[in-house]
Amino acid sequence: MQKLKQRWEIQKNWQTIFPILGALLVVFTAYTISRSFLHFFGLNNSVFEWIFTIGGTVALYFILVKFFLWCFKKVENKWKVDYKWEMIAIFIVFALTGSAAGKLAGPLVHWIGLDSENVHAAIYWTLRILLIFPIYQILLVCIGWLFGQYQFFWTFEKKMLKRMGLGAFLR
Repeated sequence: MQKLKQRWEIQKNWQTIFPILGALLVVFTAYTISRSFLHFFGLNNSVFEWIFTIGGTVALYFILVKFFLWCFKKVENKWKVDYKWEMIAIFIVFALTGSAAGKLAGPLVHWIGLDSENVHAAIYWTLRILLIFPIYQILLVCIGWLFGQYQFFWTFEKKMLKRMGLGAFLR
């Protein structure tokens, strides 16, 4: 445990929640991808189902951990954070926000009254994708605040909107 605290610059015990939560989310992601491959190859409800699921989950877990550690190295000097554990929190916020924005866009399009049954598919998907953007922007700051990273995400948001020529909305 001491090695984990040193690696991620953890000063208080409650901060260990981020590496633990990060590891659990990577396991869940690896499991979900593994199950998707299982269905894709038609191996569900077969003798190999759990062997494939467990083996695939373990293999994907290690691949994803290596990938995320590589990502941490790439952004370590770009992002202004005080401690390394904050980078885990930031990655979790990005993951949760992207997933939530994608999920919320569907019911929002349905609420507006534009379903894939009554509108051409190209219009439906274009509108749904366009709705993801503002949902994502709002959720990014809100979920960032819940994870204690409000200042990082507010700065990130302002910078992104200015680059897109939408800086006038910040006034």
